[in-house]
Amino acid sequence: MNLGIKLLVAEDDPNLGTILKAYLTQKGYTVLWTKDGDEALNVFDEGDIDACILDVMMPAKDGFTVAKEIRRADKKVPIIFLTAKNLEEDKLKGFEVGADDYITKPFSMEELLARLNATMRRSFNEERIDKNVFKIGNFTFDYTHQTLTLGEEVQRLTAKESDLLKIFAVNFNQLVDRNTTLERIWKDDSYFAARSMDVYITKLRKYLKADPSVEIVNVHGVGFKLTHKE
Repeated sequence: MNLGIKLLVAEDDPNLGTILKAYLTQKGYTVLWTKDGDEALNVFDEGDIDACILDVMMPAKDGFTVAKEIRRADKKVPIIFLTAKNLEEDKLKGFEVGADDYITKPFSMEELLARLNATMRRSFNEERIDKNVFKIGNFTFDYTHQTLTLGEEVQRLTAKESDLLKIFAVNFNQLVDRNTTLERIWKDDSYFAARSMDVYITKLRKYLKADPSVEIVNVHGVGFKLTHKE
């Protein structure tokens, strides 16, 4: 479910920020970690953020201020506050500025993940959380049924081919980092896993050749990008 879902994590503590990013990335999320309120808003303004985890006490702008500004731009994006305080008035203030949930430090990563998933289920509409059908040029890609359709031709995909193509489709026309993709699908970034991924990308390119406007571009040494030429 988490493939391609982008989280904004705003946490100024470098130790906790590193742990949050590593844990949530391992659980399949794309994590954009920022260390102060201004940086968090800049990242949010770049778009495509699916959920926010905000520390209350941060440099530049605190979490409450960041949440207020996010809510002006997006009324629905889930927001979870992290705080060292356990004061009732702080919790009330958090909900007043638009928070969906509130977690008091210290907390377990498992608790955070459970609350994040529950918040997203409540907040996302069905299309946003479970979008599994994509238009790719003239193709229709159905992730659930693992099919790639062009006209009357239906190409059945393996599970790994489907996972890989979904990452490209969710991040359409955006750079997909090679190592992140390896960790997410292969759970490994070794040489042999990288060679295996190259084989699967070659297969996807072969399937997509039927529409010359669609291309998986190799960005040397960095990753890949699924593009569509008009």
